[in-house]
Amino acid sequence: MKAKQTYTISIYTENNVGLLNRISAIFQRRHLNIESVNVSKSEIKSVSRFTLLVKLTEDDVKKIIGQIEKQVEVIKAFFHLEEETVYQESCLFKLSSDLLIENDEIQMIINQSKSRVININKDFFVLEKSGSKEEVEELYHILDKHGIMQFVRSGRIAVTKEEMPVSELLESIKQ
Repeated sequence: MKAKQTYTISIYTENNVGLLNRISAIFQRRHLNIESVNVSKSEIKSVSRFTLLVKLTEDDVKKIIGQIEKQVEVIKAFFHLEEETVYQESCLFKLSSDLLIENDEIQMIINQSKSRVININKDFFVLEKSGSKEEVEELYHILDKHGIMQFVRSGRIAVTKEEMPVSELLESIKQ
């Protein structure tokens, strides 16, 4: 059996209701997990981009791409290995403001982790961190010892290292 690898799947689509549900159903039918999902507008006007993080074999990712591209609203789907992309995740931590006042270690953690305070009031402060999944998880484990009030992490966002002339490809598909 071939080894599973981490792939970033980019799906360029029309923005239609229910598409996310149908894409996730493709994975569900095969009992495959999606590690993270991010949906945003793309570099092309009126085209959305889904970015999925998955751990699959190469054969499975190729089959999944084929199934995804059968969806009417899907314009084109691509998959890339981690080393072929530049990627980040973002997260927010809500922590007690008392930590900033009473704990010198917190300021050192903020500086060393290259995170930043984006909101502060008398009860809590919000810390923002962008980086790899491992960097985000490392900061989580450090801050968890001090008491995290709330935590949220985005899905992966990624661009390819190699030129991907998507706009030209999409124009040729539309014609």
